[in-house]
Amino acid sequence: MGKAHANAFARLPMFFADAPEVNREVVVGRDEEALTDAADRLGFARTATDWREVIDEVDVFYNLGPNHVHAEPSIAALEAGTPTFCEKPLAPTLDDAEAMADAASDAGVPAGVAFNYRFVPAIQHAKARIENGELGELHHFRGRYLQDWLVDPEAPWSWRNDAEMAGSGALGDLGAHTIDLARFLVGDIAEVSGHLRTFVDERPVDGRDETRPVTVDDAYSAQVDFENGVMGTLEASRFANGRKNDHTIEIEGSKGSLRFSLERLNELEVLREGSRGYETVLVTDPEDPYVDHWWPPGHVIGWEHTFVHENYEFLSAVAEGGEYEPSFADGLAVQRVLDAVERSDERGERVSL
Repeated sequence: MGKAHANAFARLPMFFADAPEVNREVVVGRDEEALTDAADRLGFARTATDWREVIDEVDVFYNLGPNHVHAEPSIAALEAGTPTFCEKPLAPTLDDAEAMADAASDAGVPAGVAFNYRFVPAIQHAKARIENGELGELHHFRGRYLQDWLVDPEAPWSWRNDAEMAGSGALGDLGAHTIDLARFLVGDIAEVSGHLRTFVDERPVDGRDETRPVTVDDAYSAQVDFENGVMGTLEASRFANGRKNDHTIEIEGSKGSLRFSLERLNELEVLREGSRGYETVLVTDPEDPYVDHWWPPGHVIGWEHTFVHENYEFLSAVAEGGEYEPSFADGLAVQRVLDAVERSDERGERVSL
């Protein structure tokens, strides 16, 4: 779901990081009590309740707020020449995403999007196998992301249920991750045929005797064609009863196939050319990506480590003056697919990107 940053900082809408040697680290949010607690627990030097007060001071800017506050602060940081890291999806709307990507291009500093699943060692291992040609000509990509945290119609309303703040529901919240992995592993998407569904039209407001409308999708599915001819299917739901965090990727080629499940993130199922079935590869060897930084060989890592990996890569790019991927340009590419799925559903027809 990509909520780790938001969960870690509780009610804080965004947080800024800075160079320790100048003692300017500051955490920013709207709730002073939560800010003070976060600063004490995480070692920030000070707090602020208005990002505008500190935007020109920081060396690195992390925007971990809800989708509707991604654009303005991130663009301001980039215009100040500050490397910027933003939660996914890049923005609630395509227009905002385009403005953010333009600002990143003009700034010429690292600008990254929090697609942390790129940094799962098994996904990196899958990428290497595909690039080495072990799968041959790719034919199919299949990606699904299933959760069940909204099955109960009495589950409380949140900003994730509101189109103005979130942009979309399961599509942007979960589907953005799948679309990014599709682009990372297979290539750009050329056409989509999308379908959205909302199962519960309103939800109770926590602590109040009222309800608010749900204006986003609870589930989506899409048929896609990639520019390289690969055929794909995408799906996400927050109503998949019994599924807690089931992000599954399958890729089939002329010589072999791969299967990955986030619920078994240290494993990659591999079908090799000439084999009669899949074998399970444990991606925990020292030569596997990032593994040598953790435990002895064979010891598994967890979901939280993916955030360490992405932050290591982003901050390394900042320190070395290099480029970072997934960039704002990647975030914009994903946003274009999200927008195309919505337009396809509205029109009832296939949409080209």
